[in-house]
Amino acid sequence: MAKGYWIARVDVSNEDGYKPYAAANPAIFKKFGGRFVVRGGKFEAPEGTARSRNVVIEFPDYAAALACYRSPEYQANIKIRQANAVADIIIIEGYDGEQP
Repeated sequence: MAKGYWIARVDVSNEDGYKPYAAANPAIFKKFGGRFVVRGGKFEAPEGTARSRNVVIEFPDYAAALACYRSPEYQANIKIRQANAVADIIIIEGYDGEQP
């Protein structure tokens, strides 16, 4: 079964206001089997528009990734993020097929 992923690109406008959102996320993600694959770090954006932060979170499957996003815990936490940052988030199913 293919894993599920969140891919997030974020621009934070208020660092202090954003901290509670970031601090609450690990416990929420863990509840749904999520783990950080990418959390910040150096990056280059050779095409398109970049945001200052990039995050990839891996879940056991697509259903778990969706359930985490839709959970009451994360929906409450979104309100903190939205007041202090702009984000693009997609939830996507991983690829389990043949590789080159």
